[in-house]
Amino acid sequence: MTDSPRQRRRALPLRSARPVRWEHQTPTWRDARPSIIADALKRSAARPSGNWYVLGASRDIGRGGRPFGRTVGGVEVIAWRTEAGELRAGPGACPHLGAPLRDARVVCGTVVCHWHGLSLDGGPFAGWDPLPAHDDGVLAWVRLDALGGEPPLERPVVPERPREGAVDAVFATVGRCEPEDVVANRLDPWHGSWFHPYSFVGLTVAKAPDDDGDDAFTVDMSFKVAGRLVVPVRAVFTAPGPRTVVMRITEGEGVASVVETHATPVGPGPDGAPRTAVTEAVLAVSDRRGFAVARAAAPALRPLMRWAAGRLWRDDLAYAQRRWLLRSTGRFPG
Repeated sequence: MTDSPRQRRRALPLRSARPVRWEHQTPTWRDARPSIIADALKRSAARPSGNWYVLGASRDIGRGGRPFGRTVGGVEVIAWRTEAGELRAGPGACPHLGAPLRDARVVCGTVVCHWHGLSLDGGPFAGWDPLPAHDDGVLAWVRLDALGGEPPLERPVVPERPREGAVDAVFATVGRCEPEDVVANRLDPWHGSWFHPYSFVGLTVAKAPDDDGDDAFTVDMSFKVAGRLVVPVRAVFTAPGPRTVVMRITEGEGVASVVETHATPVGPGPDGAPRTAVTEAVLAVSDRRGFAVARAAAPALRPLMRWAAGRLWRDDLAYAQRRWLLRSTGRFPG
């Protein structure tokens, strides 16, 4: 007898995974052909971004009475909110004597420089011109046409997200690499169970991009919960832009949940090596009745979601940084 949809919704998604020693997993290096990753990376780099770059989490802008500051491609940028809550952005240097506006104050929606009190309300003033900004509800973006060099788009290319009821969290970190190294990490799903055995079990790539026009990686994997308990899902990885990779759950628990990984160039660090900001947005949904409780507890869940993302990125950033080191010294074999 087939379970009804209601019975299936009530059934726990947990499964018991047969324990396999780490070294006894099936090797994936033959399938993870460098050419597949390189071609997918090349195609993603050719997609338009409209010169939009992710600054950070929407909820991080407008806190504490100070502008949000970030360097994007060597350009100092600040972002803040008007009294009505609208996002504003502009250059991060005061037009008077170059004071760092990230250390300024926001008073009644106006940026007030802490050196001499010059005020900026978001309009052009004394050679200071605002930058196009966009708040998509989860992430804040800025458009830098001189940096991107592409035909500008009115809005950033925001991936399709769950329509409503999602619990979202944003994790951010910075690595010694370039955006392409971050994207390449995400376009190599074969490393999952080997590199992240604490999170994934039995990860297999069911389909990789090919010549039929389907430029996506379809992956079957199980998320570890505790001990042998896992949650199996099918996910699809796509790269809708040159600095973005999206993982979307298509089967199993949390269908339509997405993880967006955005790579923003920062500029050279003190050692002259490039720095890239990784901003990862997790939007989780479920049709289970108990998910309403999760939505209500979202403020408490977000630190846990950021912790889980940070745990993975501790390893994945090492991957990206190693890739850049090998590329920059002519030793990368891919």
